[in-house]
Amino acid sequence: MTYRQLNAAQLRVTITDIEPPIWRQLVVPLTWDLGMLHQVIQAAFNWWNYHMHEFRIGPLRFGPVAETNDPSAGLDEMSLDETSVRLLNFGQRPVPAFHYTYDFGDDWRHSVEIEEFLALDLFPRFATCVDGARARPPEDVGGVPGYEEFLEVMADRRHDNHRETKAWAGGHFDPEWFDLALINKDLKNALKPNVQRRLYQPKPKRPARC
Repeated sequence: MTYRQLNAAQLRVTITDIEPPIWRQLVVPLTWDLGMLHQVIQAAFNWWNYHMHEFRIGPLRFGPVAETNDPSAGLDEMSLDETSVRLLNFGQRPVPAFHYTYDFGDDWRHSVEIEEFLALDLFPRFATCVDGARARPPEDVGGVPGYEEFLEVMADRRHDNHRETKAWAGGHFDPEWFDLALINKDLKNALKPNVQRRLYQPKPKRPARC
């Protein structure tokens, strides 16, 4: 196999500090850059993409060009343009996992591991999800501590805040939810401008009455 035949990377993206783990295994075109990978991760977890984000590769930080070196963005360190790094720049050898953070308030940290480089028969036109587990936490839930409290309230119908919290979450939340077909539908639209995200987790369908 030669390097020219490689056209995709298989990644495992895991939200850190949560057990059991919340993760997605993704196949992404090798020519895509970190800015495009950001959109892929947003779609794969159905984040709403209205908070700031960054990648960290070793000691280097990468972010959107609009926020790069912008003092008003509130970043403490110099950030490089995320579109300057493509997945093919990592080469063929195994590389240490790098990190992606979404929402500097809730601080959702993701470990991104390049599992292998692939030579697919057809050049991929969009990213796909091949495996994964569990639903990502709700937006603005308050980070890992807030998510843990959220799950406790949702599990206790007698809790004083149960009804209010359930309504805030859209009337339903299953932490074990994972729908591969729906995620791949979202991934096909990941790079489209002004793409609309689902505000809430889909509710389970009620069985038909006989």
